[in-house]
Amino acid sequence: MPTSTLGESTHPAEFWHAETDGRLRCELCPRACLIAEGQRGLCFVRANRGGRMVLTTYGRSSGFCIDPIEKKPLNHFLPGTPVLSFGTAGCNLTCRFCQNHDISKVRAFDRLQSPATPQAIARAAVASDCRSVAYTYNDPVIFLEYARDTARACRELGLFNVAVTAGYIEPAARPALFTDMDAANVDLKGFTEGFYRKLATASLAPVLDTLRYLVHETPVWVEITTLLIPGHNDGDDEVQALAAWVAETLGPDVPLHFSAFHPDFRMRDTPRTPPSTLRRARALARRCGLNFVYTGNVHDPEGDATPCPVCQTLLIERDWYQLTGWRLDPEGRCPTCHTPLPGRFEPTPGTWGARRQRLAV
Repeated sequence: MPTSTLGESTHPAEFWHAETDGRLRCELCPRACLIAEGQRGLCFVRANRGGRMVLTTYGRSSGFCIDPIEKKPLNHFLPGTPVLSFGTAGCNLTCRFCQNHDISKVRAFDRLQSPATPQAIARAAVASDCRSVAYTYNDPVIFLEYARDTARACRELGLFNVAVTAGYIEPAARPALFTDMDAANVDLKGFTEGFYRKLATASLAPVLDTLRYLVHETPVWVEITTLLIPGHNDGDDEVQALAAWVAETLGPDVPLHFSAFHPDFRMRDTPRTPPSTLRRARALARRCGLNFVYTGNVHDPEGDATPCPVCQTLLIERDWYQLTGWRLDPEGRCPTCHTPLPGRFEPTPGTWGARRQRLAV
């Protein structure tokens, strides 16, 4: 892979055009950064080098880990199986509450480890008995070319691909990222434009458009996560509006995860999310018609369990990331009423458990 003398990749980037003054207009995400020679976009990884856009982190990762798939979080996609997870550096959002800020907000490449080609990542996943590879820790939108090439290498070896993303991407770029993805967890950070502007200097509308696209125009399995932050997006009215939109626009079978905030980055004075807030949000969302609502970042076996949407038989039980109960039949149906459980399930669950294992690629 081509690199500069600084050790940065100079891999050609896509989704841009040159302005008449020589600056480059990025067309990857709604920010539409205008980048002069030698400069970078807000994401920090897409740069103008000699009048061409390059992805400076192609082939460079901030680390590899084998995680339980439930940690992404995905509860309806190959439960119990291990997933090889990796990211790069940078982000196209500026979330004040970022809980991966040591990676996503990095402004130096010393966090990036040795180069890893897409083919090397795919081979490492197979050798580690992973069923899938997740593009996570920072947003795969900004390393789209690297994520796409890795996803294609993984598919050639029979692996699945998982995007963990905020969904802040332009419509023209969506197919390039998601065509080779099998599942996505989309971080729906709040449900007001004010929240997105104030805490992420972004906009809600493009994220909702990405969710509509994924659910209605692709075969990608989609789950949604919302981090509930006390005093900012945890009010009953906002939770109900968000859940009602998911139920009515995307459908009642799209799983929604409410996750607990902990003080971090630029919001260290904001208190932790009480477990009672997550339980209340879960109850409100279920009353709005959602069949699968989960709680995260707290110990809540009830909020981790997957019920049958028809007869309420508990089909999958969890304790944190550990499967503790499995009642699906080999066809992925409820044994009581034979209703198929939405998602992607294999005849038997994985046995990876809650382990997290670092990996050298």
